[in-house]
Amino acid sequence: MDQGKNETINSVWNEACNLPEFDSLKEDIKNQVLIIGGGITGILCAYMLKQEGIDYVLLEADTICSGITGNTTAKITSQHGLIYDKLIHRFGTEKAAMYLEANQQALEKFREMSHHISCDFEEKDAFVYSRSQPEKLEKEWQALTKLNFPASYVSELLLPFPVAGAVKFGKQAQFHPLKFLSGIVRDLNIFENTKVKEMVEDEGQAVTEKGRVTADKIIVTTHFPFLNKHGSYFLKMYQQRSYVIALEHAQDVQGMYIEDIKKGMSFRNYKDLLLIGGGGHRTGKKGGNWKELEEFADKCYPNAKKRYQWATQDCMTLDGVPYIGAYSKNRSNLLVASGYNKWGMTSAMAAAILLTDLVQEKENPYADLFSPSRSILRPQLAVNAVEAVSNLLSISKPRCPHLGCALKWNEAEHSWDCPCHGSRFSGEGELIDNPATDDLKR
Repeated sequence: MDQGKNETINSVWNEACNLPEFDSLKEDIKNQVLIIGGGITGILCAYMLKQEGIDYVLLEADTICSGITGNTTAKITSQHGLIYDKLIHRFGTEKAAMYLEANQQALEKFREMSHHISCDFEEKDAFVYSRSQPEKLEKEWQALTKLNFPASYVSELLLPFPVAGAVKFGKQAQFHPLKFLSGIVRDLNIFENTKVKEMVEDEGQAVTEKGRVTADKIIVTTHFPFLNKHGSYFLKMYQQRSYVIALEHAQDVQGMYIEDIKKGMSFRNYKDLLLIGGGGHRTGKKGGNWKELEEFADKCYPNAKKRYQWATQDCMTLDGVPYIGAYSKNRSNLLVASGYNKWGMTSAMAAAILLTDLVQEKENPYADLFSPSRSILRPQLAVNAVEAVSNLLSISKPRCPHLGCALKWNEAEHSWDCPCHGSRFSGEGELIDNPATDDLKR
């Protein structure tokens, strides 16, 4: 594989699209709904609230889509790995079916909206493949049969290595996320470079540097929820890094593929590029990163040229289902969407649909399924707790300003990363990823 002089560490989406700019807030305002966070979820919420005639405002601390949204692989699918057999065992057939329905509804909403937006929307089949464990695929296929979903089992794929088999979802989709958002965002009520410095919850206020926003309801869509005193999200989630390289002169795989194991690889095409994802690890831990992907490309696509490489970060929940709804049991006017478990596109759309209903106090069939107040008694809770305690007791500097965990140096990305909750900082101490809200102290 040729590294190439034109290689960039920016994602292909960020380089190929110019989003509009918005002013910062300079005065006190009052709205029915305040949205905090200008990624895909916040923007979709704003768009849908506007469609419903609801008075809203969105605040973004930096610029819209400057965080996780611009670093996705942009697959729109209800196939979220081998999840449905697990969901049936954890929640029962009815709730597993509801999870599938909510994500299929999100897929169809993207399909409907993309008819009017030039965003490189393409219908593609999606596959979960295994190199060595066909029995896992068989269980998933049987689970989908119980859910009356027309998945199929295939034994051969257009991938550069043999597989034991794959489960196929037909008529899923992929797109250019920033082109899509550019098509809906221009007339929305948004303020950029407007960081929320303090919440006065009893008064429904968010305090920024130059103005206060008062709202009846507040929606937090900041990737990882930044308010620690409600909801225990610092126990209910951890974050995971994932890496992507984009190759020229590689292969058209004619679909979207994800491996059945946690550290597996994903594939999809965008125009003349092959996007390969993998090398993942818990934030703050060691992992394969881009090196693992480059070694794979050297072996399987020796004549390819690497044009882009980027990384992203995902919030992982205790049970594989996002947290969408009231921030906590006692905060019905404070709403949240987080924990997309690497499936941010359909999850963001499902969240926006659900939150728009909750704002209007409409019944939504998926509210209980996604409720952030559901049981936290899952094995991952103990793992998260042990990770937090061990890092809090670690004698090292620097410390994360979020909750004081010891930061670890990420050699591949030259950043200080928190193994507890996933905050990240540049080598100079500037905040890169939340839930921390401030730079490192010098």
